[in-house]
Amino acid sequence: MAHWILFGSFTLLMLIGTPIAFCLGIASLATVLYIGLPPVVVFQQLNSGISVFAMMAIPFFIFAGDMMIRGGIAARLIRFAAGLVGHLRGGLGQVNIVASTLFGGISGSAVADASAVGGLMIPQMAARGYDRDYAVNVTVNAAIIALMIPPSHNLILYSIAAGGTVSVADLFTAGIVPGLLLALALMATAYWVARRRGYPAEPFPGVVRVAYYFLAALPGLLLVGIIFGGVRSGVFTATESSCIAVLYALLVSLLVYRELDWHGFVEATLGAVRTTAMVLLVIGAAASFGWLMSFLQVQQAVIAGIQAISSDPIIVLLLINVALLVLGTFMDMAPMVIICTPVLLPIVKAFGIDPVHFGVVMILNAGIGLNTPPVGTVLFVGCAVGGISIREAMRTIWPFFGASVLVLLLVTYVPALSLWLPAQFR
Repeated sequence: MAHWILFGSFTLLMLIGTPIAFCLGIASLATVLYIGLPPVVVFQQLNSGISVFAMMAIPFFIFAGDMMIRGGIAARLIRFAAGLVGHLRGGLGQVNIVASTLFGGISGSAVADASAVGGLMIPQMAARGYDRDYAVNVTVNAAIIALMIPPSHNLILYSIAAGGTVSVADLFTAGIVPGLLLALALMATAYWVARRRGYPAEPFPGVVRVAYYFLAALPGLLLVGIIFGGVRSGVFTATESSCIAVLYALLVSLLVYRELDWHGFVEATLGAVRTTAMVLLVIGAAASFGWLMSFLQVQQAVIAGIQAISSDPIIVLLLINVALLVLGTFMDMAPMVIICTPVLLPIVKAFGIDPVHFGVVMILNAGIGLNTPPVGTVLFVGCAVGGISIREAMRTIWPFFGASVLVLLLVTYVPALSLWLPAQFR
């Protein structure tokens, strides 16, 4: 009966539109009261869920991303991307994807990516004759590349949810090839749609101009190398790298580009505080929910159910992918990772699947869920920036959605795409 109370109250609260953090917290409290545990257990688990040192990386990376938006780094990355691929068919769509890849590797946040790149690119695309649904769909699907490219704080979140047993450095390394593969798949899709709709290409600015754009964007691009190289080599941890990212972004914005004023710094700080507060509340509530699932031995029941269906890792991964895609349609990314990782990680380990490989698969699944209503955070941001309804965007999102799912299947069943680094170096 406790299982029904936990999942039933959670589902009911979600269906009536309750914010996800309160769904998790209320469902946990109701279950605790039913089984006779003291209510303080929920708050203890909530507190322990966010009192993790590695969790400090999340607010710092969010803060760094906000400063990059206001300090001129994002704008220069977009201009460099325009010089590289703007001459292809549907040029501004291609620029959007490449810019999201470059900026995503710095911000680590799909929502920040959709907001920053979309805010600059969607109005430009609409002014050049691109349909707004195309501009929004390119933006929101390209934004999930940020989840795979270091320094993705979602990969850090997966490592925390796994009890710290999965290396953040390994996850950062594992996300690079899948992230680039997703970028190429979306570029091919954008090109195909652009040809069908007759969108133009932008004039090529010339090699000299592209080189100038590259040099102008280089200070921002160097941050990716600093973070990844430092974490991979062991010079600093992922948490320390987030602090370095903030300091580096501040120095570049103030001393190199000189575009970050006091007002912009205050806005970036307040924006990071608001976003961090929301994210941590969800993570804490999800931690109490996840503890209850362990207490009620939900994981063992799920393992037994899957083993009753099949013992083939290929079928098991397919079932997990389907389940995660369905969950992604109504659950935001942070609670999904926090809740599902403790449940699913023992399953994949039991079937001999590498936890690093599974981490990339889970994050990509959750990323696709960010573009599927009713809880499609990135899709909502893109539609708000583009000034169109969710229904308009959903009518034409399917080619991009199909490209993302295709990459998901490739990453799932070709482990070498994420485990490409030799084991002795991982």
